[in-house]
Amino acid sequence: MKNKCLYSILLLAVSLSAEAWNWWPLPMAQPDTCRDSLFYVGQIQAHASSGAQAPSLMWHNTDGNISRQPYAGTFSAGILKPATRPSRWYDYDFGVVLNGRFGGGQPGSGQKDITGYFSQLYAHVRLYIVDITAGIRPQYWGAGDRELSSGSLHFSNNAHPIPQISIGFERWTPIPGLFGYAEVKGGITHGWLGDNSEVVKGTLLHHKHIGGRIGGKLPVNISYEFHHMAQWGGYSTVYGDLGNNLSAYKSTFLARSGGSMQNDQLNAQGNHIAFQQLALDIKGEGWKVSAYWQIIQEDGPIAFIGTTMNRRDGLWGVSATQNHWPFIQGFTYEFLHTTDQSGPFHDRDGCVYGGADSYYSNSIYRQGWTYFGNVIGSPLLTPDNSRVRAHHAGLRGDIYGFRYRAIVQYADYYGRYSRPEHSRNTAFLLEVKKQVPKAWGLDFGLSLSGDFGSRYGNSFGAMVTITKRGLITQW
Repeated sequence: MKNKCLYSILLLAVSLSAEAWNWWPLPMAQPDTCRDSLFYVGQIQAHASSGAQAPSLMWHNTDGNISRQPYAGTFSAGILKPATRPSRWYDYDFGVVLNGRFGGGQPGSGQKDITGYFSQLYAHVRLYIVDITAGIRPQYWGAGDRELSSGSLHFSNNAHPIPQISIGFERWTPIPGLFGYAEVKGGITHGWLGDNSEVVKGTLLHHKHIGGRIGGKLPVNISYEFHHMAQWGGYSTVYGDLGNNLSAYKSTFLARSGGSMQNDQLNAQGNHIAFQQLALDIKGEGWKVSAYWQIIQEDGPIAFIGTTMNRRDGLWGVSATQNHWPFIQGFTYEFLHTTDQSGPFHDRDGCVYGGADSYYSNSIYRQGWTYFGNVIGSPLLTPDNSRVRAHHAGLRGDIYGFRYRAIVQYADYYGRYSRPEHSRNTAFLLEVKKQVPKAWGLDFGLSLSGDFGSRYGNSFGAMVTITKRGLITQW
């Protein structure tokens, strides 16, 4: 009997797949069957609107590439080499894309928007599990469906990509010895917010993050991320040198007091934002449902999500994707609430309450959490109007080769505690794209969008897009 039990145990061990006993299941353990490719891309866009500016959903979350002027156009051209070989011990990608943007206001307004810039100019290399990136690279931080989301609360794709250098673990990476059921990711970034605002020039960016996920190959995964961002350094026309040396960087890194100004000595050097995200993923063969909760803090002490002073504020979302039925491939719903802000008073009658958080704004970095005029986080919040309650829903799919995206949004804006004002906006976007092989493989797109309400005024607009992509070479 004893020998039969031992034989059964050995038989079970042998019958289990090798993957189940892989103590560190990295992609590099699989055979590398992919190839490297170099592509070209060119695009022309033009839009016209009836209002004082283009409808909000037409230029929100476009990496700052679409002008908000009512009449505008954009062209871009570049080459891209994507990272395509996760099973190799190293991988790399780069992009060089030049953009030109021009626009104008209503006839007779004299408004113009003419600019040229690189929307991508970066190189990234992965050495085993470590990622190193330098340059201008579009990135999106946040759970859910990027195409349908209203935008993450810390880094969305609303503003131009920020020039930066970073090192870390970009992908969820298994912890050695836990068979892939526990994973981590994280990194540190130094960036240059060189948009030269009228008040502070040469602002620097600090960003570090860490996250953990449990579940691995199981159908249910739970993840948590913490991000610390700060605007620091630069030269103010009001306060002078804001601290650009190693000592100032250390104070910013540790979010501690420093510098020569009373504000930085009483609080922390720089403009700091803490971001937390808790997400639940349920997945199966060809489908996935994600629920996520995001919060930001601009005052200490930092506490776990759900226990902060401003716990009533946040973004709650659910996203579903599937690839079995093409007509509806993705659905997203999000609710944004930022009207609490830890209460209406920061201090009063000698008592410090810690409220009136006024997200994305700062008394020294008066441009706030923006880059080239666009909010870096959620476009629904602005430094001068950060108390918002909004509902946002989106749908996307493919109907016989016509790829569509439909978004509706309703938002109430309440200004700031120091300057309360109420406005509202109802917005919609309907976008359809179709690749036509007989027309040199061009991809044609048409977008219809509109705003209705007192926030932006009534506006209706249409945008036409023509895109050409192709393979240059492969090796």
